[in-house]
Amino acid sequence: MLSDVVALMRVGRPVSARVTWRAPWGVAIPPQPGSAAFQVVLRGSCWLLPPSGEPVALSVGDVVFLPHGHGYGLADSLGTPLTEAAGEPCEGGALSSSTGCGGTGAETVTVYGSYRTVPARTHPIFGALPEVIHLPTTLGRHPELRAAVELLGNEIATVRPGADTVVTSLLDMLQLYILRAWFETSPGVCEHKGWALALADPSISRALDAVHNDPAHRWTVAELAGRAGLSRAGFARRFTELVGQPPLAYLTWWRLGVAARLLRQSDVPVSEVAARVGYGSEFAFNNAFKREFGIAPGRYQRQACEENKAELR
Repeated sequence: MLSDVVALMRVGRPVSARVTWRAPWGVAIPPQPGSAAFQVVLRGSCWLLPPSGEPVALSVGDVVFLPHGHGYGLADSLGTPLTEAAGEPCEGGALSSSTGCGGTGAETVTVYGSYRTVPARTHPIFGALPEVIHLPTTLGRHPELRAAVELLGNEIATVRPGADTVVTSLLDMLQLYILRAWFETSPGVCEHKGWALALADPSISRALDAVHNDPAHRWTVAELAGRAGLSRAGFARRFTELVGQPPLAYLTWWRLGVAARLLRQSDVPVSEVAARVGYGSEFAFNNAFKREFGIAPGRYQRQACEENKAELR
């Protein structure tokens, strides 16, 4: 289910960079609305300076995820002034390895990654996330996350054929492991209502998996309740309480999000997209899509195509 959420939200090509910093150094990353980013320390140490809250000390193997596109600072010490970055750290492109940022002192190596999201389609699960997620390295903890970090660092350090595709997949994988690790280990994360509880609830989770795996199916509340192993009324009440939407409202929301992703990423005809997400007629799909996105699906697809072409130039 988490993989579905990541795929639904991400648009365009991700940006990544392996950066070697030499003390003294400090960079201020400006806010980037509609984006999510992470930093990983491969060598040395540094400080993360969030827009609010206390500075966070980072050491080798630490992972930081910033899901809401807020600005932040990164520096070798708390006393180093920050230099405003003009976008990505050291002007990293879609895939880059940069060296020599900062002075001539002690060396710190980080891996940076970010990708754009669709603000209007931000999944509710992200509402449960704090401004900064810090996953310190711990021997034996989150081996999949550590393996993904190592693979990503190596892939960016030595660019080889197919690297863009590999890095994109690794960035998706890294975010999944970050989210999984945070939900599994954060104290109290499941003590509050919301998506953290929905994921932890076996009944609701089964219903969500059903919707995500087959959005084209003509799901009814009764059928989803059967998947969940609950009465119809009990399921509808619990689903709405945890997810924040009634079951069929969420089904519609998810179908249209999947449709938007298909339109952005392919030249599949609108009629076929409509069928793939469970609409019996193209007319009904067009109306539903326009209500949700404020634009007809055909026009949405053409605009996305132009944006994709511009990104590749």
